[in-house]
Amino acid sequence: MKDGQFITMGIESSCDETAIAIVADGRKVRSNIISSQIAVHKVFGGVVPEIASRHHLNNINSVYQKALDEAGVTMEDVDLIGVTCGPGLVGALLIGLAHAKAVAFATGKPLVGVHHIQGHISSNYVAFEDLEPPFMALVVSGGHTCIVDVKDYNSFEVLGQTRDDAVGEAFDKVARVLGLGYPGGPLIDKLAKEGNPHAIEFPRVFLEKDSLDFSFSGIKTGVLNYLNGQRQKGLSVCEADVAASFQQAVMDVIVAKTIRAAKTRRQKRIVVAGGVAANSRLREMLGDACQKEGIRMYCPPPILCTDNGVMIACAAYYKYQAGMTSDFTLDAFPNLPLEA
Repeated sequence: MKDGQFITMGIESSCDETAIAIVADGRKVRSNIISSQIAVHKVFGGVVPEIASRHHLNNINSVYQKALDEAGVTMEDVDLIGVTCGPGLVGALLIGLAHAKAVAFATGKPLVGVHHIQGHISSNYVAFEDLEPPFMALVVSGGHTCIVDVKDYNSFEVLGQTRDDAVGEAFDKVARVLGLGYPGGPLIDKLAKEGNPHAIEFPRVFLEKDSLDFSFSGIKTGVLNYLNGQRQKGLSVCEADVAASFQQAVMDVIVAKTIRAAKTRRQKRIVVAGGVAANSRLREMLGDACQKEGIRMYCPPPILCTDNGVMIACAAYYKYQAGMTSDFTLDAFPNLPLEA
């Protein structure tokens, strides 16, 4: 407890960001330290799990100390430790878990394991003080694409999810074939602003009637076939048009299914979360669709879209308030399901 506030430390290490934050009363950010490995993995065109784990191990102690120092607290002031326990890269998860358990054991502070997607959803509680469940959530990132009916702070129903690539994966793969580099999402978003989103009609995959699941492998193949076809014919390729048309096709499907889910469940609020929530075209298209349907859209600032400790601290706080804690047998679960 510090200045009468309940202090939570949030630890996130599910992929390639080593992130620790200090949050007061579940929603007030005291510090948010993120050590990114983008430059490390860029040369490989994607995250290499073993390298990610090694860098988490090297970085976590310094990130931990910076989080405490920036917040102006010590571990005596911290009331709760929250840590991502899944899903994610198992080696990366284990580094954060080991650190969280060691600190909890040494200080006697309670420990709460947090689902990574619950963390992403919770980032909106920090960004919007008035936001409370229930609402519909769209989680879009490098590893996840799902539509979630958020019934309460700790109660979820997954209505739809990707059957193959997550949307962020699709962006990375298309960026790679275009020679743009890594990570692909921001690069395609930037290039697409210079192109015509209707220049090329890539496939929109809606799957079975009324399905809220996603499939992005077909559009990735469609882009590859288009590029190969143009080159075989000796025709030029406008990369900006390819990026814009690809992005448009993906967002058409995501926006349509998210709006359908909200209308089906009679939800008047949609929360967007995850790294791809920073995509400007998604924000524009979903915002327009929500306005048309009389739905309010919530989307956190970019710093809370990517993986961070703030979202884990917030989720841990609400789990703790509901009496949900973890013991030292807490383990890493790379394919942990969300529904609770």
